[in-house]
Amino acid sequence: MVWFFKNHECSTVGLLGHIKGCGPIGIDISDDSVRIAQLSDNGDGVTLLAGAVKNRPDEVKSGTGIWQRWAIEAIREATCNGMFHGSEVVASIPASEVFIDHIKRPGNESSADESKMREVILAKTKQKLPFEAADAMIKYIAAEENNAVVLAVDNKVVNRHLAIYENANLEIKSICVWPTALTTSYTRFFGRRKADLDAVVMLLETDSRRTNVVVCRHENLLFARTIPIGTQHLADEEMVTRLAVELTACRRQFCSMYKEAHLERLIFLSGQSLSKETCGQIAKQLEMPAQVGDCLVAVQIPDASKAQIDRRQPDANWATAFGLSLV
Repeated sequence: MVWFFKNHECSTVGLLGHIKGCGPIGIDISDDSVRIAQLSDNGDGVTLLAGAVKNRPDEVKSGTGIWQRWAIEAIREATCNGMFHGSEVVASIPASEVFIDHIKRPGNESSADESKMREVILAKTKQKLPFEAADAMIKYIAAEENNAVVLAVDNKVVNRHLAIYENANLEIKSICVWPTALTTSYTRFFGRRKADLDAVVMLLETDSRRTNVVVCRHENLLFARTIPIGTQHLADEEMVTRLAVELTACRRQFCSMYKEAHLERLIFLSGQSLSKETCGQIAKQLEMPAQVGDCLVAVQIPDASKAQIDRRQPDANWATAFGLSLV
């Protein structure tokens, strides 16, 4: 598991202790919305304790000071309604703010210490970064066949998000990378069969503006990429084809990096935000078996009205928020 920020002093004992298996509050901030979820796992299944969606007003530009104040108020309002338990948060940086690269690791992992890896990462990625390397928080995830997935965020972005949660009176347990959250949702909800442990799958999460792509072998992240094509574009059949072309390029890049891994199927983790017809079109153009994974269907919801969840919401995309609460 890789974190951009982790507070080891936070504890799940206390406010969270009175609900068995209660996880932290997962907060998924995207360009256009804030999705908040808290789940519990008591060993008999995962239950949704509370959830909330706050959509960004059109007049508020993402990433601005006004947006930051809106996010603070939206999160504070959602988490102060009595349904959420405790104040611990696992949050993600928006996909648009996370730089992702894929590199070969030097030699064998056992012989490559952290300082050597950082030198290699900086040398291979600093010219590609959209911000100054000196101001970047850079992590990597060791993958198969001597590959590594590199993730970087501008420190100013991290500090902006830390300020949001501090001002919303919440305690940050961790800031997590979105590919890890998606992988967690897949393994907990849709990768539970024995055959899934070794299966290599492509996960797709489509939001309003972008499609997030992950390739993993169960909980092991192998590849990640963000494509700037989202649900607001996919009413156009030409854009559906364009997304399929981009996904084909992802598959081609993955296959060039992993000679021994066979990509078996697509899993759409977008819930109802992406129509089954569109999923079918994409799968057909990629000529791959596919399934739709709706996280809302995979959890128990004792009282949807109290949990502030409407299953009929067309943009009910909970994969990242659920994964954050389960890490």
